[in-house]
Amino acid sequence: MGPLLQDKVVLVNGGSQGVGAGIVRAAVREGAHVVLTGRRIEIGEKFAADTGTTFVRADLRDPEQARGSVENVVDHYGRIDCLVNAAGLTSRGTLVDTTPELFDEHIAVNLRAPFFAMQAAVRDMLDREAPGTVVNIITSSSHGGQPFLAPYVSAKAGLAGLTRNAAHAHRWDRIRINGLNIGWTDTEGEDAIQRAFHGAGDDWREKAAESAPMGKLGQVDEIADFVVFLLSDRSGVVTGSVIDWDQIVLGGLD
Repeated sequence: MGPLLQDKVVLVNGGSQGVGAGIVRAAVREGAHVVLTGRRIEIGEKFAADTGTTFVRADLRDPEQARGSVENVVDHYGRIDCLVNAAGLTSRGTLVDTTPELFDEHIAVNLRAPFFAMQAAVRDMLDREAPGTVVNIITSSSHGGQPFLAPYVSAKAGLAGLTRNAAHAHRWDRIRINGLNIGWTDTEGEDAIQRAFHGAGDDWREKAAESAPMGKLGQVDEIADFVVFLLSDRSGVVTGSVIDWDQIVLGGLD
């Protein structure tokens, strides 16, 4: 069996770090032509050079740049086959203390950007009457989440609903759209969040792993392999699924 994404054109928004970067590596390994976006030019260009991919700077808070991320890919390759929305904002806020500005920023990054990137990608697929796949990186917190994640949960729950809505709307176009509700994951971004908002020390990963059923946090490479599978033809007809990729069982009680 050949590479899962041989010669596919893949865009990973938010692909220069964390889960997005893992998806970029996995997609390249599986034979894809990969374009990634991010806001920090130095980091993005170095990562692209290291992985043999193309970096495009984009501030996805701007819907025109979210659409433009796809349009740049189409201009360069003539098409887009796969889109991954992996960019995310996880800054904290409760229902009581969240400002309108913080709420709007979460909506802009975690919901509006995926919406308009998907819009541009689906338009290209429809214009070419070609199949395609989209995977949205969501969060297990979209089911409710912690009190300090109120604006994040609001936006990501919207993304889960959008995933199902778009999948239903375009199932007859052979455009498959799925989402992944990832749990607590070991990334550099999570390290920064733990230190900035929760007073975590250097041993926070070890402590977190001890408290987890599988003895570890979610790993980027494992998530990336799953995303590549969903992007590929090997995932068959699956569409409209928002999969809980976590070790916490919803509804389970001790």
